Amino acid sequence: MKALITGITGFVGRHLERFLKDKAEVYGTSRANRSENHIFRVDFQSETEIAELMNKLEPTHIFHLAGLSSVKDSWERKTDFIEANVMGTIHLLEAVRKTNRGIKVVTIGSSEEYGKIPPELDKVSEEMRLDPSSPYGISKSAVSMLAKLYHESYGLDITHARPFNHIGPGQRQGFVTTDFAYQIALINKGKTKTAAMRVGNLKVARDFTDVRDIAEAYYLLACSGTAGEIYNVCTGKGVYIEEILEILSNFSDKKIEYEVDPARLRVADVPRLVGNPEKLMILTGWKPKKKLEDTLRDIYHHCLKAL
Repeated sequence: MKALITGITGFVGRHLERFLKDKAEVYGTSRANRSENHIFRVDFQSETEIAELMNKLEPTHIFHLAGLSSVKDSWERKTDFIEANVMGTIHLLEAVRKTNRGIKVVTIGSSEEYGKIPPELDKVSEEMRLDPSSPYGISKSAVSMLAKLYHESYGLDITHARPFNHIGPGQRQGFVTTDFAYQIALINKGKTKTAAMRVGNLKVARDFTDVRDIAEAYYLLACSGTAGEIYNVCTGKGVYIEEILEILSNFSDKKIEYEVDPARLRVADVPRLVGNPEKLMILTGWKPKKKLEDTLRDIYHHCLKAL
């Protein structure tokens, strides 16, 4: 495998690179100049730049992680999210189509593609009708449709991964587990005036997977994913945000209080979003290895060390 990871310097990209280090020759792209000689600065609004890199590297596999990923930010930056996630994907797939249609591409979507879920539905399967409820979810829905279009119309070897919430050490602020862990770390370091955290809606349930398990799933899909198919990447277990807060609070040496911050509430929030991972598991044998409590402990200690 000669792998190209777009967005290699991002949260998932860094973990995927570590996972692949003894399995593939790894290259990556970044929006900024990097000193590493295996990482190339590429503008994904330029099909020409992408095609030039394809011809230079001749990758066998592409993991398309580049893009914007914050649901909250997407409400304020709708155009940016469409350009980065939708147009960036079009330019990549056009470059693949024109340089080497034999490259195996894994496009990365999101559980946000599903959006509003019927309350009686326990787990979401890949056949569920898409009903995204955020600009980010719309952009990722478009990515999944582009993957299907380019496979059916041009014969490109594309598999679409649809991950649910993925968490782990190194994730930036703006995502719930890191936001909670960072605030608790600040309180324990004595760097706040109050022991009260600011939180959003705690009564929503999500399907959380450790990013290191996600990286393995992406690799397995690159090896054996069926072209034109979509695969949920998740645990199949729903966890309420208040449970996440409780676990993280237990790591604290100080008593943690919290107050709801209206600024942290989403314009539209899905009460429950849990995936069915059976399709992925049956195909590859993948199962998540990391326990939620261990993942949250790793996140908390990463935040402590960063202060």
